[in-house]
Amino acid sequence: MLLKTSLRSFFAHKGRMALSLIAVVLSVAFVSGTLVFSNTATSTFNKLFASTASDVSVQPKTGKLDASVDQGGKVPTLAPSVVATVAAQPGVRTALGSVLVQNATLVNPATNKAVGPTSGAPTMTGAWDDDPRSPLKITSGQAPHGPGQILLDADTAKKAKLGLGSPLRVITTTGDYTFTVTGIATFTTTNPGAAMAFMDVPTAQQDLLGATAFTSVNAYGDGSRSDDQLKSEIGAAVGGGYDVQTAAEQQAASDKNVGFLDFMKYAMLGFAGISLLVGGFLIINTFSMLVAQRTREIGLLRAIGGSRRQVNQSVLAEALILGVLGSTFGLLAGLGLAELMITLMKAVGMNLQGALVIGWNVPVAAYAIGIVVTLLAAWIPARRAGKISPMAALRDHGTPSEARANRVRAGIGLGLTALGGGTLGLAATAKRAATGGEYLGLGVVLTLVGFVVLGPLLATGVIRVLGAGLPALFGPSGKLAQRNAMRNPRRTGATAAALMIGLALVTGASVVTSSMVSSFTSQLDTSVGADYVVSSQQGGLSPAMVQAARSAPGLAHITEQKLLPADITAPDGQTTEASVAAADPTFADDIHLPVAAGSPAAAFSGGISVDQTYAEKHHIAIGDKLTIDYGKGHTQSLPVELITTEGNQYSDHSFFTSLATVNQAVPAADQPLPQLLLGKAAPGADVAKSLDSLQQSLAAYPQLMVKDQAGYKKLIESSVDGLLNIVYGLLGLAIVVAILGVVNTLALSVVERTREIGLLRAIGLSRRQLRRMVRLESVVIAVFGAVLGTGLGLAWGVTSQRVLRTQGLDVLAIPYGTIVAVLIGAALVGLLAALLPAFRAGRMNVLAAIATG
Repeated sequence: MLLKTSLRSFFAHKGRMALSLIAVVLSVAFVSGTLVFSNTATSTFNKLFASTASDVSVQPKTGKLDASVDQGGKVPTLAPSVVATVAAQPGVRTALGSVLVQNATLVNPATNKAVGPTSGAPTMTGAWDDDPRSPLKITSGQAPHGPGQILLDADTAKKAKLGLGSPLRVITTTGDYTFTVTGIATFTTTNPGAAMAFMDVPTAQQDLLGATAFTSVNAYGDGSRSDDQLKSEIGAAVGGGYDVQTAAEQQAASDKNVGFLDFMKYAMLGFAGISLLVGGFLIINTFSMLVAQRTREIGLLRAIGGSRRQVNQSVLAEALILGVLGSTFGLLAGLGLAELMITLMKAVGMNLQGALVIGWNVPVAAYAIGIVVTLLAAWIPARRAGKISPMAALRDHGTPSEARANRVRAGIGLGLTALGGGTLGLAATAKRAATGGEYLGLGVVLTLVGFVVLGPLLATGVIRVLGAGLPALFGPSGKLAQRNAMRNPRRTGATAAALMIGLALVTGASVVTSSMVSSFTSQLDTSVGADYVVSSQQGGLSPAMVQAARSAPGLAHITEQKLLPADITAPDGQTTEASVAAADPTFADDIHLPVAAGSPAAAFSGGISVDQTYAEKHHIAIGDKLTIDYGKGHTQSLPVELITTEGNQYSDHSFFTSLATVNQAVPAADQPLPQLLLGKAAPGADVAKSLDSLQQSLAAYPQLMVKDQAGYKKLIESSVDGLLNIVYGLLGLAIVVAILGVVNTLALSVVERTREIGLLRAIGLSRRQLRRMVRLESVVIAVFGAVLGTGLGLAWGVTSQRVLRTQGLDVLAIPYGTIVAVLIGAALVGLLAALLPAFRAGRMNVLAAIATG
């Protein structure tokens, strides 16, 4: 009986359920699509790593200094004798010496542009060998032989418009070489997005390493021993100083290199969660209005013996049907979304091959989320329906008085908001960013919940102010629109809350990113004396690049800077892992280090600098000595000659010294290449012309970025804007669901007020005035949500800036243009959302509407 009644009611109101169904479908699709994409990508990479890993791999064991050298352009190697030792071990069928590096740049001579991925994936250059588990198979041309031949992967060749016979430059730490493409190879599993180029072994050793050596040894067993046994025996044979891994360990290490997939998954699931929260308000509104419209029907059920529990269960049964249908359609839509995401990844160079991987977690998550969220959202209206008195319902008095409920709501809402505001205040005044971040997270949750609870109570007062001008501007239509928006504060508050959440996050993100750009620009203006910045998008800057920069006319000097990881021991005996920034003494002219004590000139003349936080923590004064351990037995003791103040991105947590000082302890072969060059125009020289000269001198190296201060600012701003656009795009789903909520509320409101609309038409309100009334009501509700969201977002954004002030975010910038655009956009959203409900209201038959009881 209960199920039959619920099914009849659901399908009788299927049109009114449609938008709630769409909200559930969109949210579930986002979750299931993200999980399917993640499962597919992870499975693809697992297959790639499993199929290409050797049984045992031997690599040079790298310490901190080695890792720095690798990142700076040089590569740790092992001798050919290690290959022979591994090959001689019992159970080893084949041992191949491998050369593979990431520090070479491929350049198309025809365009002088770098050849390779733009998605952040690496460019891998190495030696082509007979590895039985190579992920590539030659499909055109032949393997490279001799110093002038190179093989390229098919995806990179196609993207760069290179083919057999095309010239290709390879810029390495040892020189600049020109090759001819003699072979094209295709990935047999998946292309992870990397660019791959291969020479023969002798050429790769000479051009990439500058020595007859290898970067690793790949050993394959004959089946007589397990991988673990092989590892043990090979490790004992080669001795210490090497990192020996089985196939499983290689795969685990490779999995860490694609950790960005997990980051993508959790970020997208987070935004899906926001959409689900917004969709919850839509479902609450839908069922609340359906319950109100069916008051008489529910009263009849109660009068003929239906219990509160049965009424409650009837509404929840309808919600269950909605959740099951939404989850099913959402799961199917999620598969399409996953395909779309895979297509987008292919467009940026990551070609995920094979069928979609739908693990058990996908349907479980889809149905659990869709059904649970829908039932939770419908529980409040269902509970309200169960409280309807049969006699009150038959008299059409509606739901019982909510005066007491409003008092309770006001108390809870004010308490949560006050507690959240206090927590945000603690975050803003916290001395440590980590502590402030914890308070910030709690404050965001408390203020959000507080505003959601207070929304219905704020609706009457705020809308009275927002709609104050409507009667004067639009006459009867404006007055009716204002009163309609105020008539049911609970419904208005729930509808506005959906928009509020999305717009609060947009506003908060805008404040943080605007502050990031302004803080960086301010620090650049006050801290950077250099006119030019030269950096590499891949590896370090080779001696040839540095020499080319120094040869540019019109420059006063070029400053090199290197970063060397080290263990730094303070006078109190405590050791800290950090990076030592070694630079030419002219660095003190190029970067104005904020001085708390001491002298920059002394720090770059045999001393070292520390930041104020480190100095206070370890009770360090000028003249105290630090012990620097660079690794590989390279140590030195340096006096502290400079203490820098906090809040500057160029000085916080950095230890500055001179290159000459580091050269006394660390041989050049164990040092990384410079990561940055700073330049200054000669006195009286034209800064713009000198920039042109510097760019021309480095034109042969397209992987370098050569910027003046203005160009560097634009580069940072564009990268921050790109990040913000991604956030906006992901938040767009939540805003779309919120717009559906406005449409749904208005559509159901029009149905609910059918008789009222007929009476208004009967006493002279024209169709045009009626449609205007509905549109204005929608605009007022949307702007109300935008005002609340903007206020919350500003509070969150300002607090975030204060929390991060010690991390360099020291300038608060309010993006007034974005805030105005959000408010105007909210009004347009309200206008668009009302088009269909207003059209439907205008088409109602007057007599039929009046006759509706």
